[in-house]
Amino acid sequence: MTALPTAARAYILGAVLCAAACAAPVLRTSGAAVPWSAVLLLAGLYAICELPARCRILGDMVPVSAGLFFPVLLAAAFLLPPAAAALVPVPGALLARVDRPPATARRIWRTAEQALATWAAGQAYALLGGEPTLRAPDFPRVLLPAAAAALAFWLVLTVLDGGIRAAATGVLPLASAGSAPPTPKGLWGRAPLGSARRAQLPASPVPHLVHGLVGLMMAVLWSSPYGPLSALFVLLPMYISCWIFAQYHRERAAHQATIRALVQAVDIKDRYTRGHSERVGRASALIARELSMEEDRLEVLRFAGILHDVGKLGVPTRVLRKDGPLTPEERRVIELHPEYGHEMVRGIGFLGEARAAILHHHERMDGSGYPYGLVGTQIPEFARVVAVADAFDAMTSTRSYSRARPVPVALAELERCAGTQFDPRMVRALVRALDRHGWETSVTADESAGLVPPRPAETGRQDPAAPPGNVPPPRQVRAG
Repeated sequence: MTALPTAARAYILGAVLCAAACAAPVLRTSGAAVPWSAVLLLAGLYAICELPARCRILGDMVPVSAGLFFPVLLAAAFLLPPAAAALVPVPGALLARVDRPPATARRIWRTAEQALATWAAGQAYALLGGEPTLRAPDFPRVLLPAAAAALAFWLVLTVLDGGIRAAATGVLPLASAGSAPPTPKGLWGRAPLGSARRAQLPASPVPHLVHGLVGLMMAVLWSSPYGPLSALFVLLPMYISCWIFAQYHRERAAHQATIRALVQAVDIKDRYTRGHSERVGRASALIARELSMEEDRLEVLRFAGILHDVGKLGVPTRVLRKDGPLTPEERRVIELHPEYGHEMVRGIGFLGEARAAILHHHERMDGSGYPYGLVGTQIPEFARVVAVADAFDAMTSTRSYSRARPVPVALAELERCAGTQFDPRMVRALVRALDRHGWETSVTADESAGLVPPRPAETGRQDPAAPPGNVPPPRQVRAG
C-alpha cells in the first residue's frame, strides 16, 4: 500500500476495522444461533458470480460488473443476522478482478466496503420490523423494510466511495461501487477536492432498489420448499438483461468507432475544415433538442451532422486544398460530394435518416440547391437541420479563405436567408438553443498555427460547398 497517500491508507484501515467490529458478534454467538450453512452457501454463490471476471476471456465476453450481483448480498441481509450477513461478501470481494494497481489495496477496500454496506442493510431491515431469519418473509409488510435495506446499502456505498475518492485526491475510487466512471487523469491525480465530491454521487438509488427487490425474491425462494437452488433462477433473467444491455453498448461503441474513423479521414484530407464535422454534429443536436426530438433520432441526427461531408473523401485533394478560384469543372466535382457520401454510407444500417441528410444537406428551400434541386418540405427534415448547422459553423469558424463572423452576425445572416435558403423553423430552433447554451467559436489548424488568413476577396477562393455560380446571391450563406 506504499503507492497510496497516507490519508487513503488510514481510510482503508478504518473501514477494515469497522467491518471487523460489525462481524465480531458472530464469533461471540453460539454456533447454533448462526446459520453457518446459509452463510457459506451465500458467500460461495457470490464468489462464484465474481469468478468469470477473473478470466480475461470470459471477463471480456460476459458483462460481469460491480453491482450486478448485489442482490445476493441483499438477500443475505434479509436472511441472516447483520453480523453474519457482513461475512457473505468477503470471499467474492477478495476474488474480484482488479484491473488497476494497487490490486491488494483495492481488494481489501472492496471487501470492507461491501461488508459494511451489507451489515447496514441488515440493520435497516431489522430496525423497520424485518425478520432476518430463514423463514419466508411476511408480505406485504416486508416491502418497506426491504426498501429501507436497499437504500441503506446504496447510502453506505455512496458515502464510503466518496470518502475514498477524497482521501485519494479525488481521481479514482479504489472500488467500483456503481457510481461514476473512472476519470482519465491517472491513478492518483491532483483533481480539485470539490470537483471530486461533486463527481462521487451516483445518479439515482433506483438501481439499488431494483437490487433490493431481486434480493427479496431470492430470499423468498430460498425460504420456500424448493430450497436455495431455486433462488438462483432469480438471477438468471437479470443476468440475461445485463448481457443484452452490454451487447447494445458494444454495438454502439463499434458504431462510434466507425464514425470517428470516417471523420478523421475527412479531417486529414481537407485541412481547411478540420473539426468542422464535430461542430456541425453538436449544433445539429442543439437544434434537435429544441425541436423535442426523441433521443434515438437525436443521436442519428448528430451522426448526420458529423458525417455530412464524408463524401469529400471522393473529391481530389488538389481541388479541396486549392487556394485560388475554382473552375466550373472543379465546382462540379465538389458538388458531387453529397452523392459520394451517400454511396459511402448506404450500407451502414444504423445511420437510418442520416443517409438522406448526407445526400441533401446542400438543398435549399427555394429549390436552388443541389444535387436534386428539392423545394421546401421535399427536403428531408434531417437535411434541413444539418444545412443550418453547417452554414452556422462555416460562418463562425476562421478558415484559410474566410474570417470568422461573430455569432450574432452569423445568426442574423441565417435569419435573413430563412425561407429561401434555410428552413425558418430550424433557424429559430438554433437561435433559441444558442440563447440558452451559448457557442464556442473555433478555428482551423491554419489560424491556430499563427497564420492570419486573408479575406476571400484577396484570394478569390470560393467555398467548395457554395451553390453553382461564381458569387453567391446576397441573401445566401455559404456552408462548410
